[in-house]
Amino acid sequence: MASDVWSTMPFDQAVQVNPTVCLERGSVYPFVDMQAVDPGSRSVGPSELREFKGGGSRFINGDTLMARITPCLENGKIARYAASKAEEVGHGSTEFIVIRGRPNVTDNGFAYYLTKWDGVRQYCISQMTGSSGRQRVPTSALSHCEVTIPPLKEQQAIACILGALDDKIELNRRMNRTLEEMARAIFKSWFVDFDPVRAKAAVRREHPKWTDEQVSRAACPKLNPEIAALFPDSFEDSELGKIPKGWRVCPIGEVVQVLGGGTPSTKEPAYWEGGIHPFCTPKDMASLTDPVLLQTERHLTDEGLAKVSSGQLPVGTVLLSSRAPIGYLAVAETPVSVNQGIIAMVCDAELPNLYVLHWTKANMDRVLAKANGSTFMEISKRNFRPITAVIPPPQVLRCFMQVVDPTHQRVVSSLRQIQHLADLRDSLLPKLISGELRVPDAERIAGRCV
Repeated sequence: MASDVWSTMPFDQAVQVNPTVCLERGSVYPFVDMQAVDPGSRSVGPSELREFKGGGSRFINGDTLMARITPCLENGKIARYAASKAEEVGHGSTEFIVIRGRPNVTDNGFAYYLTKWDGVRQYCISQMTGSSGRQRVPTSALSHCEVTIPPLKEQQAIACILGALDDKIELNRRMNRTLEEMARAIFKSWFVDFDPVRAKAAVRREHPKWTDEQVSRAACPKLNPEIAALFPDSFEDSELGKIPKGWRVCPIGEVVQVLGGGTPSTKEPAYWEGGIHPFCTPKDMASLTDPVLLQTERHLTDEGLAKVSSGQLPVGTVLLSSRAPIGYLAVAETPVSVNQGIIAMVCDAELPNLYVLHWTKANMDRVLAKANGSTFMEISKRNFRPITAVIPPPQVLRCFMQVVDPTHQRVVSSLRQIQHLADLRDSLLPKLISGELRVPDAERIAGRCV
């Protein structure tokens, strides 16, 4: 390929499709299943270790895995295999097509973005064959997809620009996971395991004549003394077992508003066309990488919103998918209405929303135990409201929010940046692949964000 010439060729000549990878039948290797691929993430790691029996896809670090089956390809399940050196070779679902750069023709990083480009992905979708719901892309179709390939150096520059945006996205996601783990750990320590109370109770038994301040300092040296002082040093019986003295138990429906929603007729254009009010369904929550809802796929008009019995719910509402499946959780960071598959918890009384979010997650087994249904399991509002919760005193809840709300706001801010970076990457990708935008201009645009 000439160093300064763009060349047009079939996709399967520009890249290697299902390149040979030698695995030993009966040996155990890292395995990647389809569920592990996140459409919003560039990379996918091993799901588990699994014996290789001779079938399925095979790949090495850096290879691109493209879903070939509906609806996974339509949903954007395309990612590069990324694992440790010890797990460099892997195998996976039969529903992956493996793509790798071709020596002296395409850079491996560029091959990933070329596969993500709608010119390739939408072509593949258009070539699906098979029965409804189980349609697949035949590998042979890739020989009929024409692509224009820039010189290798330009490919590498394109992959570098788009990769820098993806690097920033993945860095933000890792930071978010760390922040969320910290918040969950604090909730579990304070309100599930009652660590400060247990520690103070143990010190009190050893030193019954010590002052409360002495007990707090000795029992909780890592806690701010003002926070430690808020926890009692003994337990009392309750219907949920031993709980900190002075705390109480009551149904969750008595301390938050538990609401449901509904779907206005989709046959009525006046409810949907030109809508500006976010309308949330479990599908919107299924794609979330963090328990934060910033936007929804569909929007209602004023007329449509008027048809939802619970109306528009405020920012801060905790959302729980109540069926198909039960368990997706998010805090709404935009005013939103919901359909019948969501339980909404408006936290405008004594329990703050982040406490309710973590309480729901920590008590998901109890939520699921209240579900029923013949076609699919569902938790109704009627069955959800009586689930009992431990209610700490207001000053403890205020303290919890002072600790975890800044963390939550950092996650929200990070997600907004991820959204912006992803939008920028997705706008630059087709322009760079087609040659409409050249590398120096793209570098200036992307450089302002990374």
